[in-house]
Amino acid sequence: MIGPEEGVMQSRAQAMAAIFELLTDQPLIVCNGFPSREACKLRDREQNFYMIGSMGATAGIGLGLALVQPQKTVVVFDGDGNVLMSLGTLATIGALKPKNLIHVVFDNEVYGTTGNQPTYSRVVGLDKMARAAGYVNVERVWEKEDIVYEFKTMLADSGPSFLLIKVNEQLEEADRIALTPQEMTKRFKQSLL
Repeated sequence: MIGPEEGVMQSRAQAMAAIFELLTDQPLIVCNGFPSREACKLRDREQNFYMIGSMGATAGIGLGLALVQPQKTVVVFDGDGNVLMSLGTLATIGALKPKNLIHVVFDNEVYGTTGNQPTYSRVVGLDKMARAAGYVNVERVWEKEDIVYEFKTMLADSGPSFLLIKVNEQLEEADRIALTPQEMTKRFKQSLL
């Protein structure tokens, strides 16, 4: 993989759009803040569960779903700030090894929803932490072609998988999620049947 100094980093929305092109009926858990808003704008669907709040809980919810729905590939859209808030979840995923979990982390190195305060992902390699925790497949990418290639590979392989996508700080203009938590939960549960 080439680094950002050699290629062009995508915005988070551009990176999400590349992955959405590959998703069919996979359940998707999206972290709170702008990532949820961007995902909803790009491709709202019944299989999407948006975290309205509860920063740091996304990967844990994805893990739980992967364990109770082993026949489905579960995808998590996470952010570097969310992962840093709940590092113990990486260890839990690595220890339980759900083969059907793909943990996608969009790393812009800032807390973008609250004003671009820097995160420690600037100096702490989250992909290295995932590998050390026991994830089976771990990749770090920057460009769309690599995002698509690695995500397709992870869809075909047994996990758990961790795809770290380095993105820029650009935010997509996106409204807040119009669904109530109850409405979203009901439609998400129905999509799992």
